[in-house]
Order: sequence, then C-alpha cells, then structure tokens
Amino acid sequence: MAQTLTEILLEKGMTRPLLSDKQLARMVQGSSQRRYNLVNRALKAGELHRVRRGLYLLAKPYRAFECHPFAVAQQVVPGSYISLETALSYHGWIPEAVQVTASIVPGTKSSDFEDSLFGHFSFHPLATHPGHFLELVASTTIGHQTMLIAEPIRALLDLVCLRKEKWQGIAWLEHGMRIEPERLKSVTEAQWSTLEHVYKQKRVQEFISGLRAELKVSDD
Repeated sequence: MAQTLTEILLEKGMTRPLLSDKQLARMVQGSSQRRYNLVNRALKAGELHRVRRGLYLLAKPYRAFECHPFAVAQQVVPGSYISLETALSYHGWIPEAVQVTASIVPGTKSSDFEDSLFGHFSFHPLATHPGHFLELVASTTIGHQTMLIAEPIRALLDLVCLRKEKWQGIAWLEHGMRIEPERLKSVTEAQWSTLEHVYKQKRVQEFISGLRAELKVSDD
C-alpha cells in the first residue's frame, strides 16, 4: 500500500508544525502531480490544514510542538516582523487582548487574510529609511519557534506612523491607548536616538520630539 504524506513526513523526521510547498517538494519523490494528490488526501483526512496557498499545518498527532501565530505570519511574509497593537499587547504595554496578528512588511504591498484556526492576519508596509527597517526589532523564541518582534516603543511608533497620528500630548497614549507613563519612561536615550533615524515622515519625527520633551518635563 502506498505511503500517505504524513507517513513520509514522519519517516523523514519532519514534524515541525508548518510546512511549505517547497519543503514538501524536497520530501516527496516523484512528480508534482503525485505531491498534489498526497497533499489533497492529507487535507481530506484532516492530517493537514491549509493555512493559505502553499502553507500547511500538520495536525496535532503528527507535529512536535504547537504552532504560534507569530510564526505563521513570518512564514507568510518572510522578512516581516510582529508589531503594532499585537506587539504592544505581547509586551504588556496595552491591557487589551488583540485579535489580529499584525506585521510590518518590507516593500509597499499591504495584505490580510483569515484562518479558521489562527484568526486574522494583517500585513502593513511603512516608509522607513533604507537600512533601518529592523531597528529595535528583536529575535525572540517562543515554543521552539524563532520570530521577529518589535520592541514596545518601536511597535508604538509603527502604529503612530501607520495611523498618521499627530503629536497632541501624552493623553492619547495614557487614556486612548491606556499605556502607563512608567512604560514610556523606561525607553532609553539610545532607543530614542535610534528611532529618530527610522521613519521618513516628518509627522513621526515631531511625535518623537513631543513625547521625549513631555517625558523629560515629567521627570524634572
């Protein structure tokens, strides 16, 4: 009897949760039609879940560990990083749970999609200076998966940039976003200096200057 796709994967020790078409092509010998048939049978048997075209999730009995939605996002758009409210919630800067896995992507194309298991994903480009796209973005390991996540102040300013927010005082951050002042005061001078070189928009530069000045006054 012919092997199933999951039997082939287990035999080769491929038990990571996420699988791409390219990985499957390396694992499965024969024609692309044979691979297509094996994938379809695995989907019908519930052994695979299609996250989106070309990306699959192994069913629980076959995967070595649970899959994190942040890892899904970075498989969908390589080179992206987790940011905006998603990163702010992850770091504990905002109290609300966030239902969207939001990422910043290189290039100029925005996109989004919904998955029945992982929920909603959104991808947003920002105008940043060349060479500064990954400033204050850290490589983080969660449950055997390594992913890129913006540090809190970078995620906040990405949000300011995306929403085209103007500096109107700290009230929006404290009351609108419900960010505690102590969180903002934890940002170092080195981080502020780095952020000054990231964004192209004058509006974001003015926001950084206004926030730094207000935090300095509140410290005095």
